[in-house]
Amino acid sequence: MSTGTARAARRRRRLTRSPWFHVLLALVVVALVQGFFVKVYQVPSGSMEETLEAGDRVLVNRTAYSSAEPQRGDVVVFRKPAGWGAAPEHGALRTAVGWLGELTGIGPGNTEYLVKRIIGLPGDTVECCDAAGRVEVNGSGIDEPYVYQDLPFDAAAGMECSTAANSPRCFRPLHLATDQYLLLGDHRANSEDSVAACRAAAAQASCVRTAQRSDLVGTVDWFLFPFDKWGAKQNLRSAVGSTP
Repeated sequence: MSTGTARAARRRRRLTRSPWFHVLLALVVVALVQGFFVKVYQVPSGSMEETLEAGDRVLVNRTAYSSAEPQRGDVVVFRKPAGWGAAPEHGALRTAVGWLGELTGIGPGNTEYLVKRIIGLPGDTVECCDAAGRVEVNGSGIDEPYVYQDLPFDAAAGMECSTAANSPRCFRPLHLATDQYLLLGDHRANSEDSVAACRAAAAQASCVRTAQRSDLVGTVDWFLFPFDKWGAKQNLRSAVGSTP
């Protein structure tokens, strides 16, 4: 072995034994895993109670829709579309921290994500409510055992969708076009979701906010934290709405 080759081999050994090299390698591996397979996500609000609590850390399956179509009832994380409100402004330091957070999953990111449940698929017509106060998809009410603290609806007391004092749960039929997904929170009375602006009596036809397939990051499949929920995939998959 020549002197130059020996020196190069020694430099490579020193580099690969450096703790900084191992840290960098670990960050690269984490970035690749989060970029293509599983992403760590922190639930930001109580809009999905009691399925997900604010502060829960969950693992999002980024491969869920690589060979399958989104399904009604899927709990998904999605990038906040422009029509859902203005993005927060960040300074240079916060942007740098956010870049690291998105790369590693440690700390906050710069992209704003939301978590909701898919209720309407492209081509569906969604409205509320039927005689029992249920959301209707394509003319049939769906059973939603996961809903927590829904808005009031009492047909016996005259608070329904056909009365003068409409239930705040009601919204007119909304037809979803190609590549439009309607998403609602499980904590229905505390969720700024697809139909939040459609519940007012004077709501405009353009009130609905939807997400596109490209906005969907993946399905929430596992809990990471708190530890008493660790794993718990079945707890999420058991709360899936029925298909009309």
